[in-house]
Amino acid sequence: MIERSFPGIRGLAAPWSALALLALTACSTQQDVQPTLRAVDAQRLGVQAVTADVSARDVAQQVSPWWEAYGDAQLSQLITQALRDNPSMQVTQSRLRRVLAMETYTRGGDKPQLQGTAETDRQHFSDHGLYPPPLGGSTLTIGTLQLEGSWELDLFGRQRAELDAAIGQTRAAQADMQAAELMLSTQVARSYVQLGRLQAQRDVNKRTLAQREEMLALIRQRVQAGLDTQVELKQGEGALPDVRLQIEAIDEQISLTRHALAVLTGQAPQALDTLQVAEGSVKVLTSPPRLPLDLLARRADVMAAWWRVEASGHQVDAARAMFYPNIDMAAYAGYNAIGLDQLLKASSWQWGLLPAIHLPLFDADRRRANLQGKVADQDAAQASYNQVVLQAVQEAADHISSTQSIARQQHEQDAAQQSAEVAYELARSRYQAGIGTYLTVLSAETAVLTQRRQAVDLRARAADAQLALVRALGGSLQAAGSVASAPSPDNKPQDKQALAHAGDAP
Repeated sequence: MIERSFPGIRGLAAPWSALALLALTACSTQQDVQPTLRAVDAQRLGVQAVTADVSARDVAQQVSPWWEAYGDAQLSQLITQALRDNPSMQVTQSRLRRVLAMETYTRGGDKPQLQGTAETDRQHFSDHGLYPPPLGGSTLTIGTLQLEGSWELDLFGRQRAELDAAIGQTRAAQADMQAAELMLSTQVARSYVQLGRLQAQRDVNKRTLAQREEMLALIRQRVQAGLDTQVELKQGEGALPDVRLQIEAIDEQISLTRHALAVLTGQAPQALDTLQVAEGSVKVLTSPPRLPLDLLARRADVMAAWWRVEASGHQVDAARAMFYPNIDMAAYAGYNAIGLDQLLKASSWQWGLLPAIHLPLFDADRRRANLQGKVADQDAAQASYNQVVLQAVQEAADHISSTQSIARQQHEQDAAQQSAEVAYELARSRYQAGIGTYLTVLSAETAVLTQRRQAVDLRARAADAQLALVRALGGSLQAAGSVASAPSPDNKPQDKQALAHAGDAP
């Protein structure tokens, strides 16, 4: 880089023709470096694309308290505590503060700068140097007291582009914060549901244990009456340790789940050892049957990726601006004297004006390589955005299909459980009356236990799938606008053209 400084403002007029020539040369040497990737067509995926207006409005908001819709005060308290005390959230908040500080730092780049200088220099002057005697050969103190100002004129928009990039990074960090809050809140809720499932399974096994103890008492009565043999008695006695083993295994899982939930909320592992979750406390709400059109505008991770694409584009603009000349304005005014006793005299006053033009000529392709790197970063950000969009649409479609399928499974399981309960009561009554075998009772009991456990699991799966859907839809089950086509409830493939143009629906 060659730099020339001109003694005054008028000196700037001479090189304008050179500036224009260099600008044209810079324009021609870097226009062939362009990004190669484009954003995925969200409309063809059945959703609306993210826009700057939507992102700028929504990115400043915190995650909505979606958990309040379930009406569980205990769950709400756990999520609130997790958002406040979880260490991973504190790390995310620190990163956001750092990005905000960098944005503030960048904002000052195109503003005039002013600083004060006060310095002294104790110096021995050479006998054969620049200064003749009596200065030469003497040791004196030089003092300076002055104001210094500078201003880099942003003629080609480099500083503005850098600021826009910093703003984009800030909005991306804010969106990351929302995404982290949503992930943590749903993770707490899903662990809460898991704890409720395990405790309900334990209740089922406790009922089973009591049921088998009753059956063992009946077998003993029949053995004493000579109606049964020691075979039935040993079968009845052997059924009890098996249930106790299952209860102990579930107790272990309950302890581990409580520990995980406590750590999620920023507490010691044993802090929630007495936590009880009533079965069905997290009620399944009505879910949308199709993909909401505003899906991408709600998901914070999509908005974060979108803002990073925007920021990388501004970084490319800043790299392109480095091919053009810039002008620096510098000035100083103050006092300078040899000898501190002379410093504040009027005769020690000095000032200077130093306008400078920086003319980038030859740098061994360093600026071009920098531009190529920024363009590569933009392509990488675009590819990441496309991946996040595709993943968001897939997650939402998958969880909608799962919630619908689980609902159908529950309907069929209810019918199966009713039949199994009736069959068990009939087998037990027949055995008690002496017209049935104990083997029939055991078979009927196995079917009942299977259905009871399946009922608990399906209720928990329904709640868990809906919580996963809440996250997939960006923190709400309510559609802000219309809905687009998604896999139908019966999981049959839909017409591909209709699905491709679903986003065009009003």
